Amino acid sequence: MPELKIEREHTLGLAGARAVAERWREQAEQEWGMTCESETGQDEDRMRFERSGVSGELRVTDTRFDLQLKLGFLLGAYSGKIEEKIRANLDALLGPVA
Repeated sequence: MPELKIEREHTLGLAGARAVAERWREQAEQEWGMTCESETGQDEDRMRFERSGVSGELRVTDTRFDLQLKLGFLLGAYSGKIEEKIRANLDALLGPVA
């Protein structure tokens, strides 16, 4: 199973990062058909998501977004395009990489 890891640093603080993560969750559910489940912690939030052929976790802290995504066999052939799309999505939400 192909696995993607996308890491982004940010300067939003935890409250700002939570707002961005919530927008990402809305997109994941509405546009990509994901089922998402969130856990809010004191220093870190985790969001687990899945749909047929895809599962993963988004970890959010006051300085980082860490996204791990596991693709099933069929979607694995498109891992490059999927990673490109996710990076572009995060760039739009967080701003370009400094």
